[in-house]
Amino acid sequence: MINQVVDPGDHVVDATVGNGHDTVYLAQLVGPHGRVYGFDIQQSAIDTTTAALKAERLTNQVTLTHAGHETLAAVIPAEEPIKCAIFNLGYLPGGDKNIITKPATTLTAIESLEARLAPNGVIILLVYSGHPGGQTEAQAVLDHVEHLDQHAYQVLQYGFINQVHFPPYLIAIQKR
Repeated sequence: MINQVVDPGDHVVDATVGNGHDTVYLAQLVGPHGRVYGFDIQQSAIDTTTAALKAERLTNQVTLTHAGHETLAAVIPAEEPIKCAIFNLGYLPGGDKNIITKPATTLTAIESLEARLAPNGVIILLVYSGHPGGQTEAQAVLDHVEHLDQHAYQVLQYGFINQVHFPPYLIAIQKR
């Protein structure tokens, strides 16, 4: 899905940089003339992502911000349309499981991105809900996307239906 949307020179967002895998991938896709804006509230995530970007020589096209994704409207220039944004909701793998994404800040970020999304641009949310607080955030996100105007956005939900507990699932919001 990302490969079908993102082209060299585009502007994209990694709303939860975590261990840097998505940030590196996005930086490769946008190339030296594009821009990746990455956000995380944990300094360890910023440090790990910085190291991964340096190893791949991709630091020039990435702006990392040690702050929550709800701040993206203040960081990203308003005139830059966003082609793609990625969220991994939950907690940092290998990190402190008490530091989680929250419904209010996640919804603020999603709404900011919807307003800046380029036509055919996409917001991808990987929803991990099996941790304390995860079900509340998942429901808030579902409530939001279910009410998006179908003439303005297409919303897809993709997930496992034969897995026990709370398997992760993907929500994609595409601007028409």
